[in-house]
Amino acid sequence: MNLSAPQLSTALLIPSMRATDWAAPINAAMIEFSISTPARCAAFIAQIGHESAGLSRLTESFDYSVQGLIATFGKRIAAHAAALGRQQGEKMVPPERQIRIANIVYANRYGNGDVASGDGWRYRGGGLKQITFRDNYAACAAALGVDCVTVPQWLSTDKVLAARSAGWFWHSIGGSAYADRGDFDGLSMRINGAGITVESLAARRVRWVACKISLGVV
Repeated sequence: MNLSAPQLSTALLIPSMRATDWAAPINAAMIEFSISTPARCAAFIAQIGHESAGLSRLTESFDYSVQGLIATFGKRIAAHAAALGRQQGEKMVPPERQIRIANIVYANRYGNGDVASGDGWRYRGGGLKQITFRDNYAACAAALGVDCVTVPQWLSTDKVLAARSAGWFWHSIGGSAYADRGDFDGLSMRINGAGITVESLAARRVRWVACKISLGVV
């Protein structure tokens, strides 16, 4: 289906100008990866809307409170959370500490090197789906024909690639099959793993309901 900018704006509760900027790249990605029915579209838009904070963020943020770090990354960051999480009086975690967080929690996983390699920050979430880890960047690069391993920031600076990477990921996990049977919670857990937080799951459900209403999905 072809998603109009007003539909996108209503579905994600975002400004019309932002929706207009994103409508064409998202529609192209949905065509490329057979996200072809209102039900598939609603689930896809809800997921990327959540991951990208309403199409406003293409790079993963590590601006977490101390408790937020522990809730999200558990034992991977527990020993460092008190020092690296957002401190009293801080409006946000400074960039240098966000880099340290990413390099710790994503070290030695899915093709990433150790903490000192910097791969955690280099291959942090990027694009509308927030593709994460070197192995996933490499698989995405092979599928899209774009070397986002060498230049990972492309997923966060190019709207077309940001949308295509999300479409590719959806296709790679069989997202349409989840949408076809209405298994949105299963889709959410497939995307974020069994450790998905209750808050994240609830927020995704809210977006899904809004997207279904906007697209007329019963």
